[in-house]
Amino acid sequence: MSENAENFTWLVSNFVSEVSGVEHAIVVSSDSLLLTASQDFPREYAEQLSAVVSGLSSLTEGGARMFAKGECEQLIVRMKRGHLLMTAISDGSCLAVLSSSEADMKIVGHQMARLVDDAAHVLTPQVRSQLRETVGS
Repeated sequence: MSENAENFTWLVSNFVSEVSGVEHAIVVSSDSLLLTASQDFPREYAEQLSAVVSGLSSLTEGGARMFAKGECEQLIVRMKRGHLLMTAISDGSCLAVLSSSEADMKIVGHQMARLVDDAAHVLTPQVRSQLRETVGS
């Protein structure tokens, strides 16, 4: 894996360890493939969450187009014991985060936006390909 791919994976794992209340994070490609998951997230769960995120992303994008509201930038799903937050990345991929119910959504959302702003440029076609190969092996 290239240094950029390793750094991107590290940034996602570091995000989880640094942001209070965040339990896991994944990045899903625009074609619905898991690109990376935070370090301690079991692969089978990361792949299941990737499928959920892909479905939700497709639904929100379709709804946004149908009602001419522009691209969906962020989605928050509130559950009894936590939250699922999704933020679009400029290339059509998505950062998805699972948090505890005690997490401050303003802080988590802000930190997700910072991560996307700081790291989106690294997610080139070459890096996405390397991440897919790594996750697939």
